[in-house]
Amino acid sequence: MDLLVGYDGSPAANSAIRVAKVLFPEAHAWIALVRTPPFASRELRRRLRLSARNITELSDAVEREGEHEAQLIVDTGVALAGALGWSAEPLLKQCWSGEGIGLAQLAEERRPDAVVVGSRGLSGSEAILGSVSELLVHHSTRPVLVSRPTMLAAEYEALAAGPVVIGFDHSEGASAAVAAAQHLFPGRELLAVSVAADEPGRASSAPPEGVSLVTASPHRGRGAGATADALIAVADKHHAAAIVVGSRGRSPVRRVLLGSVANSVLDDSHRPVLVVPQTPAP
Repeated sequence: MDLLVGYDGSPAANSAIRVAKVLFPEAHAWIALVRTPPFASRELRRRLRLSARNITELSDAVEREGEHEAQLIVDTGVALAGALGWSAEPLLKQCWSGEGIGLAQLAEERRPDAVVVGSRGLSGSEAILGSVSELLVHHSTRPVLVSRPTMLAAEYEALAAGPVVIGFDHSEGASAAVAAAQHLFPGRELLAVSVAADEPGRASSAPPEGVSLVTASPHRGRGAGATADALIAVADKHHAAAIVVGSRGRSPVRRVLLGSVANSVLDDSHRPVLVVPQTPAP
């Protein structure tokens, strides 16, 4: 199994490597750092400004030293992955469109089984503008696993052998989510959770053989938020290792205004969440 791991040296990125190593112990990993403008840390740029004689010299120095700085960071991620037992190699990419877009581009190029990224839990205006994980989930043609560094001890212990909860609304997106879970978590107990009255007009269908169907009811209200709460509640009850949801590929504006089950689960779950695109790359 090949994984693409977004890495920037942050606690969230370090935690994502640890979480993914427990979920996918035998994987090969590309530890990827996407360089975006201004291509160097604030501290490094401040030091270079003091020594540069003109803007051209400063620009060249930022490019050169910024790449060296990025290489040191990604090498740290590779060392961590290797110490945990993964086969890992570094990957650097320069991108002007943002880290999330750059990781999605790398995913198209490398075609990993999944992309792994840590979430910093942005809220308010930062969430509306789009975090790295939000942009990656929206644009990636490969499944994306998002983890948070705020997992409790019991949630971390569940990673090794806990079941995998799958949002199942009898749609094509849900079928894609089940297929991805079967591929990425072989040997795990898979629980397909159908939330009652989520979309009453949808035709009923059973999950594939080997996947248990669980029916849940929202505690309050209807819609994406209530469905997400029900999925998270089932995951907590069964001490799940991860939650898998399908993405319907809504536009950023509709996602902000209307929300989606995938987006709501990402916002509210502290367990790892795997988001599967409805139409995976061939």
